[in-house]
Amino acid sequence: MTVLTFGEIMLRLKTPEHLRFFQSPVFEATFGGGEANVAVSLCNFGIDAEFLTVLPENAIADACIGELRRFGVGTEKIIHGPGRMGIYFLETGANQRPSKVVYDREGSSIAQTVVGDIDWETAFIGVDWLHVTGITPALSQGAADLTLQGLRLAKEKGITVSLDLNYRKNLWKYGKTAQEVMPEIVRFVDILIANEEDCQKALGIETAVDVESGELDTEKYRLLTESVLEKYPNVSRIAITLRESESADSNGWSACMNNGSEFLLSRRYEIRDIVDRVGGGDSFSAGLIYGLRSFETDAEALEFAVAASCLKHSISGDFNRVSVTEIRALMGGDGSGRVQR
Repeated sequence: MTVLTFGEIMLRLKTPEHLRFFQSPVFEATFGGGEANVAVSLCNFGIDAEFLTVLPENAIADACIGELRRFGVGTEKIIHGPGRMGIYFLETGANQRPSKVVYDREGSSIAQTVVGDIDWETAFIGVDWLHVTGITPALSQGAADLTLQGLRLAKEKGITVSLDLNYRKNLWKYGKTAQEVMPEIVRFVDILIANEEDCQKALGIETAVDVESGELDTEKYRLLTESVLEKYPNVSRIAITLRESESADSNGWSACMNNGSEFLLSRRYEIRDIVDRVGGGDSFSAGLIYGLRSFETDAEALEFAVAASCLKHSISGDFNRVSVTEIRALMGGDGSGRVQR
């Protein structure tokens, strides 16, 4: 069976190395977007994955589809519509200077979609898992309605639904707040992925977690996950990524998960000399989907997801270009980075 991911993919324009915007006259052009990133990772893991989106009919969109196909992602369900491909500009930070993202995605093809533009019955043929994020419902009322329509039908068909809340404050501009839209969407979700800000800003669930303290209080995360599961009994598991940001180059990385019967805390990784952290959360989502489908225990699934996303910090670009073998090696303690001959 197949995992279907649904959302927006954008043209990614990044400054070379750690240069500031227009410090260089060129940008590195690639593609990226949360749901597409998940599909690429899953294909790298050997899972059949398809990506559903709406793109304009032009050479840039054709190149984007070609890039997805190169990784083995199914693109046959992508549809075309009016509008444009969204763009995001990335300036990679260093030391105490943070990375910066500038979005240019207003009027994109997927933001102009409305209910009826996607035939969900056809889209779900051969699909047993649907993955979406909170980014798509933030783009427009039409995109939010279309997401909800897809999730309703997915639940009717018994398709497992995972959602990365992915709260983005700069995207909610069409007259609705995340707290007016996302709670209804979450009621059709089985696996929820978030961080503490997502839970507060998208679901209105207050947390005592102090993200500025630099230290993680795991008991508060246990209480946070219990609050979410109590409010949304349809959610079987909630996973929270735990990032401790010392600087743009140095992060602590771990995660926790609550499945209703046990609270799990993963191994913590010290990540130094970060190459690219964009897409780290998406690589976690893909790792968790793979792990829940492939391992016997939730603890193993969580460890796989954290190791996969740890390795993503060493990969330039949105896509996580690592294999199951490499992730398993890190899970087994091989994180020395020694040359393999």
